[in-house]
Amino acid sequence: MSNLTNTMLMKRTHLLMTLVALMALSINAFAQGPNNSGTYYAAADGKKGAELKTALFAIIKAGHTSNSYNSLWTHFRTTDARADGKVWDMYSDITDFTFGTDQAGSYNKEGDVYNREHSFPNSWFGGSKSHIAYSDLHHLYPTDGYVNNRRANFAFGENNGESYQSWYRPADPTKQPSEKGFSKLGTCTYAGSGGVTCFEPNDMYKGDFARTYFYMVTRYEDEIVNWYNNYGMKEGVSETLDGNKYPGLTSWQLSMLMKWAENDPIDQPIAKETPRNEAVYGIQHNRNPFIDYPGLEQYIWGDFTDVAFSYDSYQVPTEIMTVREERPVEDNVMYNMAGQVVDKSYKGIVIMNGRKYVNK
Repeated sequence: MSNLTNTMLMKRTHLLMTLVALMALSINAFAQGPNNSGTYYAAADGKKGAELKTALFAIIKAGHTSNSYNSLWTHFRTTDARADGKVWDMYSDITDFTFGTDQAGSYNKEGDVYNREHSFPNSWFGGSKSHIAYSDLHHLYPTDGYVNNRRANFAFGENNGESYQSWYRPADPTKQPSEKGFSKLGTCTYAGSGGVTCFEPNDMYKGDFARTYFYMVTRYEDEIVNWYNNYGMKEGVSETLDGNKYPGLTSWQLSMLMKWAENDPIDQPIAKETPRNEAVYGIQHNRNPFIDYPGLEQYIWGDFTDVAFSYDSYQVPTEIMTVREERPVEDNVMYNMAGQVVDKSYKGIVIMNGRKYVNK
């Protein structure tokens, strides 16, 4: 063996692979479905991309029971209570609302009362209280009434907060708030947005809202075309919806929400989405699959639309930095994402000769 070959082999001995890639797959096998969902998602098994989205639409529409709008006040006590029993408000950081006592009513400033926020504005689907989406808890949250009013029906986006900013909670609870920027309203700066007015939630909740929107364009896949055609001139509709069953979202919205979902993973930094999903399922009998399956959006719109979905042996898209193994890497040998040698019958993401492939 030449000195050059020996040197190259030594350099590769301790490094199985170094992938500078945004997304790859790690295996996360579930006993049946995740979060005690059993075979709830079984009908979507083997589907990919747009077909997977449609299969999930059929699943989460079936069995979905309607709530009365008034019942949401009671349901919020189950779905949106903080550990201290107060209202979990995702629009304001300074509120300590008490359920019932501080609901609805008039408001003059941030912190006065909370109300029922359609994070996907009800004007986008006609605003009829008889529509099941009007009281669909998967997109309704208790939020500060004043901040909710400032958000209005504007699309989600990223901005500099030149029109409005909500308060951050001060570190010292005895002091008045002095820092703004928790939620923001202003001219959208995200590429492709066209500079529309948009509302930006805080970073810690961006993933929550992204997965909410993925749910909405999946659960109501059969209505998006009508919503766009009938209400497309209303504020925020054409900025958010593309008027098609698939992908359902405009390209800039989809790009931004995919980024939000990746940067703010499920239940980080504190468990919120999974317990809420379970609670909502107990109330209206359907689930948000984008919470049950972390990174599911990648299978529908992202890098893994060619990978078949498996409801009970799901592979979670996750960021891979460097995987090290104390043995040499051999040429023309196929490895899975755990660094194990596999043969050509293996289905999924593989590494061979330093490159990533989807083996079908």
